Amino acid sequence: MELRQLEYFVAVAEEQSFTRAAARVHISQSGVSAQIRQLERELGAELLDRSARTVTLTVAGTAALEHARATLAAAGAVGQAVGEVTDLIRGRLTVGMVIGCTLTPLFDALAAFHRAHPGVEISLLEDNSDRLVEGVRAGTIDLALIGTATATPDGLDALTLISERLVVGVPAGHPLAEQRRVTLRDVVAHPIVCMPPGTGLRTVFDHACAAQSLQPAIALQASAADAIADLAARGLAVAILSDSMAASYRDGLTARTIDDIETPALLALIWKSTHSPAVRELLVHSRQAFTKPDPR
Repeated sequence: MELRQLEYFVAVAEEQSFTRAAARVHISQSGVSAQIRQLERELGAELLDRSARTVTLTVAGTAALEHARATLAAAGAVGQAVGEVTDLIRGRLTVGMVIGCTLTPLFDALAAFHRAHPGVEISLLEDNSDRLVEGVRAGTIDLALIGTATATPDGLDALTLISERLVVGVPAGHPLAEQRRVTLRDVVAHPIVCMPPGTGLRTVFDHACAAQSLQPAIALQASAADAIADLAARGLAVAILSDSMAASYRDGLTARTIDDIETPALLALIWKSTHSPAVRELLVHSRQAFTKPDPR
């Protein structure tokens, strides 16, 4: 039994596909299949049910999966322990980033980390905040930048990077642009364009509406702030954005703070464990990147 056989087995079990598993471990599909067949012969039992389009675990496979994961984790820990002693960090680091939120300091942190630890393979993926939280909890993502309405998601550690009020963005001449004070009730009297469910900004907005028993008309949804601002600038709906998002679109939108939404939208880094030296190091670089003085 070899570690690579266990790695391939776990990949197929999680991907439920030999094709996707082969892409994940960067070898041919036939190579993955052959290694798992050899593992099954050594164990004397079939681990995977290949009879349907989606590959599923057999009873024996279900019993073996957690032990396979634990064995791979233990093998990884050996390398990490040696790396810490020799001041070398190697392996893989999977970083998540909420869709539509491009933060230069995060990229600065990743670049500084890569220069300091070139032996670590970095993967960066985008998703909505809810799924990123699930990924960190499940251990498939090491560290993620999320939008959230709570400072620390349950069961995880967090570092709040940005905390901002919600604003409504409207084009010149819109009735809300003429008001000095704008309330949530004023906002929901108009069609709204905002981020989709699962994002921190949308969660804050939805909770605020529910607290006042308001039912907003969500006319349009977009994951990128650029798209939300462009749609609002064309008069299709009023935009729900954070303060810093709206500041980037002053030429086309007038922003008004929504006075009675006091809960801020947060951007935070989240992680489950700092047992990984790579996670600890990336957190160090992230703190440095996000605390640099603004050159303006």
